[in-house]
Amino acid sequence: MPSSVPAHVLFVAWGFPPARGGGVYRALAISRAFAEAGAEVTVLTAQREAFERYTAVDEALESHVHPDVRVHRIPFTWPAREPDPAQWPLARRLAPPVWWRARKQLDRVPFPEPGYGPWRRPLQEEALEVHTERPVDLVVATANPYVDLAAADVLHRRHGVPYVVDYRDAWQLDVFTGRRTHRRGSRVDRLEGRLMRAAREVWFVNEPIRAWHAEQHPAAAGSMCVVANGFDPHFAPTPRLEPPDPAVPLRFGYIGTMSRQVPLAQFRAGWSRARETAPVMAGATAHLWGHSSHYAVEHPGRTGAGPAAREPGATDEDGVVLHGAVSKTAVADVYADLDVLLLILGTGRYVTSGKVYEYLASGLPIVSVHDPGNAATDVLRGYPLWFPVRDLSPEAVAAALVEAATAARSADRATREACLEFARPFSREAQLAPRVRTLLAEVTGGR
Repeated sequence: MPSSVPAHVLFVAWGFPPARGGGVYRALAISRAFAEAGAEVTVLTAQREAFERYTAVDEALESHVHPDVRVHRIPFTWPAREPDPAQWPLARRLAPPVWWRARKQLDRVPFPEPGYGPWRRPLQEEALEVHTERPVDLVVATANPYVDLAAADVLHRRHGVPYVVDYRDAWQLDVFTGRRTHRRGSRVDRLEGRLMRAAREVWFVNEPIRAWHAEQHPAAAGSMCVVANGFDPHFAPTPRLEPPDPAVPLRFGYIGTMSRQVPLAQFRAGWSRARETAPVMAGATAHLWGHSSHYAVEHPGRTGAGPAAREPGATDEDGVVLHGAVSKTAVADVYADLDVLLLILGTGRYVTSGKVYEYLASGLPIVSVHDPGNAATDVLRGYPLWFPVRDLSPEAVAAALVEAATAARSADRATREACLEFARPFSREAQLAPRVRTLLAEVTGGR
């Protein structure tokens, strides 16, 4: 008779709640999807103190970890991101450039990834220990960082455990410029090729990134598929099906990291022009929510991140309001106060962003302030209330803003319901469920 023993899935994610950052939500969703499908899930991640010290935290996210998921936390240190100068070694204080070069080389010795390389050994040791306690049927390792893949590698080589490589980013592709970041035949290139060829499946967040990797590693192309980010229903905004109060000025909003790749200056120029020239924009405000970088402190030597470096809550003469970070668990409340959403993304045909799916779930007008060639364009094409810029000139940005503002005032209930219907296939569940079911059926053999 078939066994009722559930599959044991080892999920590896350096960044897991309470870490904050875009990739954390994907990790949270994948671990939950396997648990909800009946698997026994063990997560390997970094210790909580690492996130508090180096990348900042969103403590509220921990309450959304599936109650049946076991979390193993492994010590992690990051000398290059040490925020306390008193803890810096003498060499770093006396000769910072020399120390940085040496540190990067040392990091790459155990695994070819600066900052994360030294984590390979403790990660692999923990993976082997977990397997000894309860044999692992499947490993799912999400990257970046790419050192996460080392746990899958060691269990596959020593015990034949199948694994999935989940690429929420790209190791050898700069998604903004489209350039390779490692030369062909390099250590990274050889390692990535070997890991992909041995994987049961390799997941990518969009088709352009999948196609690029299929070209680079043709022997692994058959195992590659797209598993888009999607929106999480329990974090998604409550749809608004009625137009806003005509007596109240419109509120535009952006939610996301405001890194240097994000074209905030181009948005600001177009925003100013739109407010100056279009009556429908009278009194309109733009509310920007998010961190100015991916780290708890800025990289040494950085002078700030543009407009996001101003005091949170400050409003300038153009009606732009900077609010700082918002917990993922409170994002729905932010959406509830907005009339138009701003999708401000860095340039690159491989760039999608996770927030695009959440934006779709709102049913609100969306202004795409990004290069039309971005992969996000493929996701949004056909959304009834989508207003893309033709380019990033002030005139083009202003025109899209005005069109969206007009639609926010005039779009009827039927149009907004059509937006929600468009968004339905982009839920996290719709993206993950088919792959999770297939993988569990394969590794259990129907037991």
